[in-house]
Amino acid sequence: MFKFKQKGALFGLFLAFLGTALFSLKSIFIKFAYQQGLDADSVLMLRMVISLPIYLFIIGFLSKNSVPATAIKDNLLMVLLLGFIGYFLASWLDLKGLEYLSVSLERLTLFTYPAFVVILGALFLSTPLTKKITLSLLLTYSGLWFIFNQEASTQMTNTTIGMSFVLLSAFSYALYVLLSKKTIHLLGSLWFTALAMSVSSIFVLVYYALLFDFNTLNITGIAWFWVAMLAVVSTVIPSFMISEAIAKIGSAQTGIVGTLGPIITIALGIWVLDELFSLHHAIGIVLVITGVALLSVKKS
Repeated sequence: MFKFKQKGALFGLFLAFLGTALFSLKSIFIKFAYQQGLDADSVLMLRMVISLPIYLFIIGFLSKNSVPATAIKDNLLMVLLLGFIGYFLASWLDLKGLEYLSVSLERLTLFTYPAFVVILGALFLSTPLTKKITLSLLLTYSGLWFIFNQEASTQMTNTTIGMSFVLLSAFSYALYVLLSKKTIHLLGSLWFTALAMSVSSIFVLVYYALLFDFNTLNITGIAWFWVAMLAVVSTVIPSFMISEAIAKIGSAQTGIVGTLGPIITIALGIWVLDELFSLHHAIGIVLVITGVALLSVKKS
């Protein structure tokens, strides 16, 4: 049994589900962009070029009502740090991993970030590792091993490199989750999301300008379409939906709804990208989702 003490719980559930579904399209859009000749760096840069003006517009809109100036000033360094690790570093590592992995293995590997949250909490915040948490970790990483073992049998080097990138991405996002809770509470979900994503976009553009040449980019119209879908449909819109869902129904319930994400991504990968699906994949999916769900479920 679950209790939703906040008002608008049904709307919060709707936001959590729709936000999860839109986030789940991310890997599909990225794969389509790669098919048009783009790589991880160019996709990340173009994604932020499109999304930055939207977030700046949202900041301008929010400024018309009220500006938490003191909270922003006091937490500016934390917003910069969270924007870097949560949306720039984690995104870049994930995109690099997708150059080597199927969307199924990438999505499930990234989905293990709650396990990293638990591990980091145990190491640095004195959070006890209960039997349930230990079982969850065993299930989660056993499931990943099943799928990794299957895909590595054909491309060991690429699969190992790709999975290493995505595991680091999950670790980076786990740090973001642990560190962001207090700042989100102080600034509010809308202000925090708009500021953190704007900061991240600036980091990306500076990174690309320093290391790459914009003139070498050859972008087809179809590539622009997929990156635009990635930036708006799978980045801007769901980022606000998930933040608002957490505000309405809490992070635990939002996390439970989020367990649908890998299922949606994997189903689309099989249907749209003709990716391999075997008994190893089925066992791995069940183990990973069960393991992560154990971390999210709490009795009322």
